[in-house]
Amino acid sequence: MIFDADGTTIDAFHAVERSFQRHGMALGHLERFQKRRKLFKYLGGLREFPNNLRRQFGKQNRTRLLSTLTEFYRHEACLYPGIDSLLRTLLATPNVRVGVVTRNVTFEPQETLTCLFRRHGIDSREFDFFTCLPLREDKTLHFRRIREHFAINPARAYACGDEYSDYRAAIGAAMRPFVVAYGAEDRQRLTNVFSVPEECILSSPEEFCSCLLHTLNLPIPGTPEKG
Repeated sequence: MIFDADGTTIDAFHAVERSFQRHGMALGHLERFQKRRKLFKYLGGLREFPNNLRRQFGKQNRTRLLSTLTEFYRHEACLYPGIDSLLRTLLATPNVRVGVVTRNVTFEPQETLTCLFRRHGIDSREFDFFTCLPLREDKTLHFRRIREHFAINPARAYACGDEYSDYRAAIGAAMRPFVVAYGAEDRQRLTNVFSVPEECILSSPEEFCSCLLHTLNLPIPGTPEKG
């Protein structure tokens, strides 16, 4: 099972939103953020664009913003509800290979995410793999290499993410995709713009956790076991 970090396991929107606020910028509401094209997501909508562009312009401004974001991730950012329990369950389950492949934007992203996971009781050293990629690097080859390294049957290989690129990478690596609609893209954009099948989309962290546990034939908290 390959996990994405930002927008899938980590509440990245509110981490970025709070970091922006500390520099006098705004992202707008999550619903508007999700509908923007990727190029403009972090520049804001028509209301926020002029001020955000002015404050992000220049190397020093961007460095200060990334420093704030890095500190927020390490000390304050949160996993979505239920994700910590899900990860602990998978890490404790024999014969399940689990790890992270992500394009996190903070400084020293692996150390940043290690700090975040540690605050939630997750030791990142227990992951079978933990890969942080450059922003523009495609995940497909990494997904395929991981699946082949562990000799996983493609029918039993899964990858999750919150963007169309994550869905495309999973398909390209002959893996089964999970796409969540509470991160960078909403359900309407995923289906109408990118033609992601409805059956692959999960609307909430709770739905994602339940669906993944059911897929792996693991107990779902709060659900009576069949006698």
